Amino acid sequence: MTVAPADVARIAALARIKVDESEIAALVPELNGILAWVDQLGEVDVTGVAPMTAVIANQLRLRADVVGADPLTGGGIRDAVLANAPAAEHGFFGVPKVIE
Repeated sequence: MTVAPADVARIAALARIKVDESEIAALVPELNGILAWVDQLGEVDVTGVAPMTAVIANQLRLRADVVGADPLTGGGIRDAVLANAPAAEHGFFGVPKVIE
């Protein structure tokens, strides 16, 4: 796949990026190089290779998902928080309807 100057101008217009004619001429070979590199990646044989997000195996460290009665951890103060709301309904913040 190759990119022509008209394609670069259209992409810039769609992205709402102002690009001069001289910049378009400079971007054409850059984008063609990127697309050639992506095509080259498609030729790599990856059969038997498991998808990964990093080179080394990582596991997320998770904290216990508990709510305590301590105000610093956010539990047990619903009524105090809702006292600041302009409109509270059924234990939740009341907000105006957005979609009509």
